[in-house]
Amino acid sequence: MHRIQNYINGSFINPIQDNWIDNYCPANGEVYGQIPNSSKEDVENAYIAAKSAFPVWSQTTLEERSRILIKISELLEDNLQGFAEAESKDNGKPISLAISVDIPRAASNFRFFGNAITQFASESHESVGQQAVNYTLRQPIGVVGCISPWNLPLYLFTWKIAPAIAAGNCVVAKPSEVTPMTAYLLGEICNEAGLPKGVLNIVHGLGTTSGQAIVVHPDIKAISFTGGTATGIHIAKVTAPMFKKLSLELGGKNPNIIFADCDYKDMLDTTIRSSFANQGQICLCGSRIFVEASIYEMFKTDFVKKVKELKVGHPSESDTNIGALVSKPHLEKVMSYIDIAKEEKAAVLCGGNKVTVQGYENGYYLEPTVIEVSTDECRVNQEEIFGPVVTIMAFETEDNVLQMANKVKYGLSATLWTNNLKRTMRMSNQLQAGIIWVNTWMMRDLRTPFGGVKASGVGREGGFEALRFFTEAKNVCIKY
Repeated sequence: MHRIQNYINGSFINPIQDNWIDNYCPANGEVYGQIPNSSKEDVENAYIAAKSAFPVWSQTTLEERSRILIKISELLEDNLQGFAEAESKDNGKPISLAISVDIPRAASNFRFFGNAITQFASESHESVGQQAVNYTLRQPIGVVGCISPWNLPLYLFTWKIAPAIAAGNCVVAKPSEVTPMTAYLLGEICNEAGLPKGVLNIVHGLGTTSGQAIVVHPDIKAISFTGGTATGIHIAKVTAPMFKKLSLELGGKNPNIIFADCDYKDMLDTTIRSSFANQGQICLCGSRIFVEASIYEMFKTDFVKKVKELKVGHPSESDTNIGALVSKPHLEKVMSYIDIAKEEKAAVLCGGNKVTVQGYENGYYLEPTVIEVSTDECRVNQEEIFGPVVTIMAFETEDNVLQMANKVKYGLSATLWTNNLKRTMRMSNQLQAGIIWVNTWMMRDLRTPFGGVKASGVGREGGFEALRFFTEAKNVCIKY
């Protein structure tokens, strides 16, 4: 039984009230550790540490901040195997995915923003004819709050923390209580890299207690949150009267639109990945698949065949394609949508059943599931399921599929498969989403803005967008 601790002011400490939460291993359904059930007093201690560190850290040279962030990146790479094993055990994802994607991306986040901050320039404007110069300062906000989800634990945790501290802020951060382990281990890396005490503080606990305490704290001036839309609505309501800066990356119900003129094999292989990567627990997964009618039957046959070949297994096995879902309640939620689909007279073409993995009978495993629907109005096409479940249906015209693609409350990403350049330009312009992938999926350049529209969020992360969010602009006008 491993107890992790809060990381406050450079030290690992128990929660003040000595309350703890069980931490489950998704692969076997067993408790393997405990995490702090932190209170508002723990958040206050973290805030005090961050506030005390801010005057020095905000004046630390860009070169020194850059050096420390790049050192953290290097240490993550040096400890890749250990972090990947911890991520896989905590989350249920295949260890191969954690090794190839999650931990390398976390390291890349620190390296990218370590370099980006040295190139983040302010603006100046000569007011010709008025004998004046205006220049804009970009100053750190102060103490900021970062709250991250369970699906890509360290990947998204560092996506927030790295730009925040690169910009000169100090951070009170809360990882998901479902997947806290790699955030805990990150504290050790930060100490080894020489990050000054109090610059980063990690408080573990429930969203309703420690997360809420971060959100409502009167002196935490900005909140960056990734998670469910319902929680995002709550955060927005609470923080609006407090005039906090807000970045919300929320849910998605992303269309994957396939035209007959696509590169068929590339599309098919990529669509398997965009449907079921990380057990479908990625906000960017293409969960609604629309296929042009002329190739629909061929696609249905080929796609279902490939899905049936995916191996559901223990995350530690190298040939596992689909690991365990993150928790028992989440497994039950995902399975409830399969029941809803049946009630709505949709056809379950494959999957839909729990899987028993030998030796790990209590783990949270589910077959990858393909559901054929006849209308885009059904609940399984309108509501976020966030699991290894996708729907497929045919479409006749570009206008028809565009209308269906946009007819959800979400607008995070969309994937478009076509070799028609004019169609690509038309649809990319009209699809209501913050990210459009054409003939690819999840190809990310960290310089580009990331975020959604409608119920998928507010604001943008990534590149200079993140550094702008974590700074305040101040204009100075000098008449000469």
